[in-house]
Amino acid sequence: MTALVIAEHNHASIKGATLNTVAAAAQCGGDVHVLIAGHNAGAAADAAAQIAGVSKVIHADAPRFEHGLAENVAAQVLTIAANYSHILFPATATASGKNVAPRVAAALDVGQISDITKVIAADTFERPIYAGNAIATVQGLDATHVITVRTTGFDPAAATGGSAAVETAAAAADDGKSKFMGSEIAKSDRPELTAAKIIVSGGRALGSAEKFNDVMTPLADKLGAALGASRAAVDAGYAPNDWQVGQTGKIVAPQLYIAAGISGAIQHLAGMKDSKVIVAINKDPEAPIFSVADYGLEADLFEAVPELIKAL
Repeated sequence: MTALVIAEHNHASIKGATLNTVAAAAQCGGDVHVLIAGHNAGAAADAAAQIAGVSKVIHADAPRFEHGLAENVAAQVLTIAANYSHILFPATATASGKNVAPRVAAALDVGQISDITKVIAADTFERPIYAGNAIATVQGLDATHVITVRTTGFDPAAATGGSAAVETAAAAADDGKSKFMGSEIAKSDRPELTAAKIIVSGGRALGSAEKFNDVMTPLADKLGAALGASRAAVDAGYAPNDWQVGQTGKIVAPQLYIAAGISGAIQHLAGMKDSKVIVAINKDPEAPIFSVADYGLEADLFEAVPELIKAL
C-alpha cells in the first residue's frame, strides 16, 4: 500500500496542514508520497522532501496550477491516482480539502471518507458526526480510499529529517472550465487562526464591531494571539468571516482558547473543544461554554477582560 498526500503550499513553502495529513497517511501503512502541484514551486517540493516519513515527492509545475484551481489540481491527481491505495487531503477550507477531494472521489467512482480524526486500520477510520457529539467508525470498501483529514486530530509530522527523492511529473492539461480572475487577501500581522497557539474569540455579547475591537484586540495584542469569533458575531458584522470558529467556520485546537461573551452553541463547540486549555468568560452561569471550559469566569466581559489585560 502507498498513500498520496495532496500538499497545501504557497509555492515557496509547505503549510502546516500538510504535516498533519502526512502523519495520518503514515498510520495507513506503507510508503507516503506527496504531490506538489504548483507554479515555480521548486522550493515547496524541496521542503516536502524534508518531511519525516515521506519517501517520494511528485512535483508537477505549470502556470495553470498557480492559483490552485480545483479542476486542474484534480486532473493532476487523477493522472497518478491508480498508483495509490489512499489519497489524502487536509480537511481545510482551501481548495484541496473541500473542492478537489470530492472531484477526485467522483471521478474514481469511490466514496469519500471525510474529516477523519483517527486511523484504526488501513480501511477503517473515525470521524466526528453531529457537530462532534458522536464519533462514527467508518470502513471503506473501495479499492482506493479518498480521505480528508481533520488536522487537529493528528500531531504534525516533523518538517525536517526526511530525505525523499523529488520526481518531476508531466502537468495535466488545462481543461479550460475555470479561470482565475482575482482575489482580495486580508493581510494581518497576527498568527493564522488555524495555526495559532493562542486564540482570543469574541461573541455576540460584545454588541458591536467597535466594542469587539476595543475589548478583544488589546487582549490579543497582549498575548500575541490570533483573533476569532463566533458565528453570531460574524453574522452580526462584528468580525470578518475568516475569523469564524465553529462547524461552519474553522476548526482550531490551540494551546489556549479564550472565549469572551460566547454562549457556546453546539456549532461553535465543534470548532474549538479540542483546544488544550479553554477559558470562558460569560455572565450567564448556564452558558454551555462552561461545560467544556477548563477555567470559567462568571463575569461581565466588559469588566473582566480589561482587568485581565492589566494583570498580564
